Amino acid sequence: MRVTLSEVSKGPNRAALPLTSLEFHTGTVTLARAETERRPTVLGLIASGRMRPDSGTVTVDDRTDYGAIRSLVALVDAPGVCEPAADITVAEVVAEELMFAGRIGHRRAVARMLAAFGLADEARSSMADLEPDARIRLLTELAVLRDGVEGLVICSPDRHGGDPLGWWTVTNGLSARGYAVLVIAGDASAHAIAAVDPDLVVTTSGEAVSIVPSGPGTPAANPALTHAHAGADAR
Repeated sequence: MRVTLSEVSKGPNRAALPLTSLEFHTGTVTLARAETERRPTVLGLIASGRMRPDSGTVTVDDRTDYGAIRSLVALVDAPGVCEPAADITVAEVVAEELMFAGRIGHRRAVARMLAAFGLADEARSSMADLEPDARIRLLTELAVLRDGVEGLVICSPDRHGGDPLGWWTVTNGLSARGYAVLVIAGDASAHAIAAVDPDLVVTTSGEAVSIVPSGPGTPAANPALTHAHAGADAR
């Protein structure tokens, strides 16, 4: 599966999202750099087929089909859209997500799931208190339980703090299992991730800055990082 965004934008004067082009596909991780409070969510909604851009195109495998994108791509932890409430417990989130996936969400099923994730001791913890890496691992693993999901769009994992290399490792594990993964995060996280891979070089094209592998390597080991440039647009 390949999802392609070509010169998409949103809002008056492109304030909600400036012109952005990126692609994410099976077996790879793409990091889209988006700053300001709302742009990561707007980009996530567009990339997952849940919002139509004001300009540009969004395609899946070279065809325009928003319904197919919504079915194939799970939107994860988008602020103000699908992020769990801060005071809801980890167990309650698991129970709800199991039901969304068409599975039984009773107490024993929740306990088994948390044990499988190494989070048995966190059942009664509030989601706001869950460590950032554990939060992203939990929410992504629950998302891929849904029938037909082949890709994930993860919004602003860096807003929870912690080391970005932690959740980046989680996303690379998902891509290695064959999922198409798009992570939308800020500039600081992008620089931290790029700094640990000597095979990454920066190329510039118009408003976009792409960090791409300079040599051969597997997609999971050398993910593409795409800068969705914010420009000078007002919020």
